[in-house]
Amino acid sequence: MKLARPVIAAASALLYVAVLAGCSNAVSPGTAPSVDPADAKIGLLLPDSVTARYENADKPYFQAELTRLCPGCKLLYANADGDASKQQQQAESMLAQGVSVLVLDPFDSQAAASIAAEAETNGIPVISYDRLTDSEHLDYYISFDNEKVGRLQAQALVDKLAADDSGRGDHGILMLNGSPTDNNAVLFKKGAHSVIDKSGYRLLAEYDTPGWDPAKAQDWVTGQITQFGDRIDGIYAANDVLAGAAIASLKAADVSPLRPVIGQDAELAGVQRILAGDQYMTVYKAIQPEAEKAAQLAVALTRSERPKGESTVRVAGADIPSFLLAVTPVRADNVEDTVVKDKFYGPDTVSKICSGDYKTACAQHGIR
Repeated sequence: MKLARPVIAAASALLYVAVLAGCSNAVSPGTAPSVDPADAKIGLLLPDSVTARYENADKPYFQAELTRLCPGCKLLYANADGDASKQQQQAESMLAQGVSVLVLDPFDSQAAASIAAEAETNGIPVISYDRLTDSEHLDYYISFDNEKVGRLQAQALVDKLAADDSGRGDHGILMLNGSPTDNNAVLFKKGAHSVIDKSGYRLLAEYDTPGWDPAKAQDWVTGQITQFGDRIDGIYAANDVLAGAAIASLKAADVSPLRPVIGQDAELAGVQRILAGDQYMTVYKAIQPEAEKAAQLAVALTRSERPKGESTVRVAGADIPSFLLAVTPVRADNVEDTVVKDKFYGPDTVSKICSGDYKTACAQHGIR
């Protein structure tokens, strides 16, 4: 566990001194002037625009809680758009602007370790948000129990195959995993394998999707349909974006009936597909409390407060104070008791879910 450090506004070592002195490219940690916590700058770095939740939920929830707790604080925000180098540049820019805390959701968990190390050098606390950064230079980690997410997904698929009396003999499952550079994807995969590997169902093939790219996922599933045809009885997809890609492949190949496809994140499109019968299941991870907790920790750090974690996660030889939030499986029969009840998509959650072609599906499930 890291020792407490004073929270200061510091520029990156290279940029800060280059601007002020124009000669040296190094600065001793702690030499930059401190700032008033009441108007501190908080940096939020999110990983990609492919996953709708980041722009639609994580950012606005974080910003709202930050404003509530610290009206004078300024949010510096950037999205890496699936580019680790771009995220590095964004982090350096924030450090140069005198950010007091970095909240980092890494696109590439290993590459982002350099961001955490640079922040450490400049005395800037780092909160690893949602995805774990592969670095000992972290002050907190806040996410969900991501191995459990994978177990819930896989168990739902295995139970569905058993209920349908399918997946036997030379039939089996496709695994469409997330990006190999995302630590969460590694954990989802590990959790899913812990169920599938002992289930008795055959794993026909699996694929680690670079950058969570749905186009690459769809191309891969299309190739597997060509190879295995009717032997595919179910598809594990690491999130709802990939689940949508898998379903698009099944429909394009006129696979009927559609095979059960499992996702996670409870994205709006995923829940709509579940109500329509195209997707079997997702996992609900309440993003609002996750984003709000990250904002609360960030504000606490600007005030030199260090709340105790609920647990620890070991990474790169260090025990990082952590908060791991609960997750809930969602099928058509409990959409109303989960995402609707919690207004997951905002005050107009029902109207968003039940828009257009999904009005009939909502009515069939009593959602109005």
